[in-house]
Amino acid sequence: MTLTVELTIAAGVLGMFLGLLLAFARLSRHRFLRWPVMAYVTLFRGTPLLLQILFIYFALPPLADIRLDAMPAGILALSLNAGAYLAEIFRAGIESIDRGQMEAARALGMSHGLAMTRIILPQAVKRMIPPVVNELAALAKDTSLVSVIALSEMLYVTQRLGAKYFRPWEVYGWAALGYLLIVWSLATLAGRIERRLAVRGV
Repeated sequence: MTLTVELTIAAGVLGMFLGLLLAFARLSRHRFLRWPVMAYVTLFRGTPLLLQILFIYFALPPLADIRLDAMPAGILALSLNAGAYLAEIFRAGIESIDRGQMEAARALGMSHGLAMTRIILPQAVKRMIPPVVNELAALAKDTSLVSVIALSEMLYVTQRLGAKYFRPWEVYGWAALGYLLIVWSLATLAGRIERRLAVRGV
């Protein structure tokens, strides 16, 4: 379970950082920034995560002469995939804020960056929290897919224990509880953040 949590945190943090950069690039006025991001998002949302994991672990070495161990390969695949979904969540959250607010901020003399950080993002973050939590919950469950590259996360260990002791009900039941605990923890944390933002009036 520890490795599953580590994978979720590492891929979640990297995915959110990547998703934020991609979202800003997607909102750019410049086509040379928008089009590659659109292609990236389409590619990673349009192909199975399992295929992406296998490609990064098995196809990168002969293709780009890059050899990754199972752990970094798993984190990389999960982060790239999560980044594509989170980029669309961040973009939609920013675009949901009325454009008049940006125009009003600019009229008051704020730069675009200052208006974005002071006016737009604080409001957008509150709207982004539920879909971001959904994506992180999906990410936690998707960590089970890295078992195909023999990374000893929770499902991989569960399968080995099940094969060793022939007690599938117990081992798979504990695995289900483990994933449920991780997802429940994420939902609880998100609920607290939402309540705190509501108290502050964001």
